[in-house]
Amino acid sequence: MAGNNSSEIRVAGSGRILVAAAGAEAPTDFTTDWDPAVWTDLGYTSTDGVTFGKKDKLDPIETWQSISPARYVYESRDLTLKFSLLQFNEDTLPFFMGGSTVATVDAANSVYSYDVLDDPQVDERALGLEFTDSASVSYRFVIPRGLVTASDDIKLVRKSAAMLGVTFTAVSSGDSTPLATFVMKDPAYAS
Repeated sequence: MAGNNSSEIRVAGSGRILVAAAGAEAPTDFTTDWDPAVWTDLGYTSTDGVTFGKKDKLDPIETWQSISPARYVYESRDLTLKFSLLQFNEDTLPFFMGGSTVATVDAANSVYSYDVLDDPQVDERALGLEFTDSASVSYRFVIPRGLVTASDDIKLVRKSAAMLGVTFTAVSSGDSTPLATFVMKDPAYAS
């Protein structure tokens, strides 16, 4: 509805981030939870939450007859989610580092290793973001195919938690598949 309506203001009060194999099926309604056999919840994130970015690059078509562009054409679109994970475990460290797995060194003494490869491979995943504003308002945002394209420095200090900050970027799956999908449980969208 157009105009001022405070009931349409959204606050992402609580949420979660999940990953799965690229192309994994995501739940399309809110009566179905994310399948834990397919989707892995990445756990706590910083209080900064998730920064959603959409950057389109448009190229102007200039003409001899005008100093202003006659039209614009799309050159590129970047769709990103930026967030910082607070938990270090067998799911979050490989996600941050770009793939591979954690190996067991001595399970009885909780000793494990993770090798950082000098020849990294592309680690494509599906990513799901879910947040709730109230009992009647929830959103899900799903990127069926993407990867971590930037990692923040890990700061190890005495007075704050170490964080695994990442930027996850959507990758095209083809002409007939959307880059991402919003699913909303929200009365504001009723026509």
